[in-house]
Amino acid sequence: MGKAKKKSDKQEKSTQSGFVQKATAGAATSSAAASPQLKSIFINSPVYDLLHYFEKAPDQWAARYILILSSIILRTVVGLGGHSGYRKPPMHGDFEAQRHWMELTINLPTSEWYFFDLQYWGLDYPPLTAYHSWVLGKIGSFLNPIWFALNSSRGLETNDLKFYMRITSIVSELVCYIPGILILANILGKKFNLTRMDQIIFALIILIQPHLVLIDHGHFQYNSVMLGCFVYAIIELVQNHLVMASVWFVSCINFKQMGLYYSVFIFFYILSQLRNIRDLISVGLSVIVTQFIYLLPFVSHWKTTLPQIVYRIFPFNRGLFEDKVANFWCTTNVLVKYRDLVSSSQLSRLALGATLIFIIPINIYIFYKLKKPTSTAGSETATDRKVVSVKGDSYSNSKSNDSDKKRVSAMLYGFAFNALSFYLFSYQVHEKSILLPLCPMLLLLLINPRDITFIQWVNNVGTFSLYPLLKKDDLVLQYFVTSILLNWLIGFRLVIPTLRELSASNLMILATYVAMIFYHVVDFAFDPPVKYPDLWVVLNIAISFAAFGCAWLWLILKIIRL
Repeated sequence: MGKAKKKSDKQEKSTQSGFVQKATAGAATSSAAASPQLKSIFINSPVYDLLHYFEKAPDQWAARYILILSSIILRTVVGLGGHSGYRKPPMHGDFEAQRHWMELTINLPTSEWYFFDLQYWGLDYPPLTAYHSWVLGKIGSFLNPIWFALNSSRGLETNDLKFYMRITSIVSELVCYIPGILILANILGKKFNLTRMDQIIFALIILIQPHLVLIDHGHFQYNSVMLGCFVYAIIELVQNHLVMASVWFVSCINFKQMGLYYSVFIFFYILSQLRNIRDLISVGLSVIVTQFIYLLPFVSHWKTTLPQIVYRIFPFNRGLFEDKVANFWCTTNVLVKYRDLVSSSQLSRLALGATLIFIIPINIYIFYKLKKPTSTAGSETATDRKVVSVKGDSYSNSKSNDSDKKRVSAMLYGFAFNALSFYLFSYQVHEKSILLPLCPMLLLLLINPRDITFIQWVNNVGTFSLYPLLKKDDLVLQYFVTSILLNWLIGFRLVIPTLRELSASNLMILATYVAMIFYHVVDFAFDPPVKYPDLWVVLNIAISFAAFGCAWLWLILKIIRL
């Protein structure tokens, strides 16, 4: 019996050993299958032909320098064109607004910043914009005091002032936005197995998208600072640094209140990642302390100033939308005159309610999708524990990596969906607000390059929706050149779906491009009817809204399929 028992033990050990070896081999095979980098989708496209000479590791830094220099040159060339309100007194435009804020912040105490001459270009952005204006105003005043002299400098449009303002916009982007995109492209590229060359190409595509370049360096604003803070918040979220992500996001909304487009989702996302009460306290304190620091210069007169800041940055008395914008309210206003039916306060509540109804269910869905289940103790057998132990890190790392990819994907889709929902349904939307959903939409290229046709289509429509504004600023040439240049670099085979690949989405993309071309032909060839002077603008927003609505549904499907 002793011999039989020894023989039985020996066979069991042999069986377990064989099972363990197979499991280990299977895990190694699975890990090896997951690790290869994806083949570039850009082979034979112009951007790949231009940059593939730098594909070797020692030359990739040169490619990054070329990327940054190309971005600067493009922004400089666009800056040679017109700007908002050029030679259009008495209010001029956004260029004068930015200059005026530099003027008032360097010449007045903080107690007067949000009260000074509100009928002109009263300060209506949060404190970080004011501090940014103060720094740039101080530097500019040192170079030439006339540029920002109180009251006497109003409407100034000299060449040296324009040169200085254009430089400040480029430098702000170089400091806040461009490094963030390069860092994030590197982090996500490694996580989603992109080649180094594809990381550089995608970074280039993101940085030369016409919409941000034309608005910040043509029309003239500093949206790149807000978007840069948002990108750094994403970098921290990808790495699970919730406290630093909170600091960056508070900075984002303290530069421009439109950053609140991302706020509902980041609340749900961070909540899903908290593991204990200490994490909750840390995140809460980081938000409170950061916000307190930004408001610190106003503390001595907070009773009068803080209510005024809130009143200025949330202008519920201005109306449902600003000018013509491709969202639900403005597009349907052609048929339903909302302002004749309900008051402004009722409209603001209606818009808020509609926005929350559309976004809350998806946010809750992502919250439960990302919330990690608790492990069940004592459910493993001794053999299972032995197998898991021998499998080692390869199996667990592979599983963890897949889970992390899902987390990051859900995060980016969630940000894009929430921002687009706010653009489509919220109150007091500007046409320039389309920059907020387009930023996370572009970042989706880094996690799913195969969606480039659809994602670039959304971005092309985003630029198209800005055309009426850019036309006012004499930026039509810059609009066409930058749009055609980018799509050519990507490769028209990746931008325009072929007729051989017929599907509902491809037909929709082709139909949209045909409609956009038709619109531009009509706009160039004919003046709008005297009775309907805004007819071409309404046609633009109708085409754009239809496309954005399809993109909104696409994002919902992507989130559900995660």
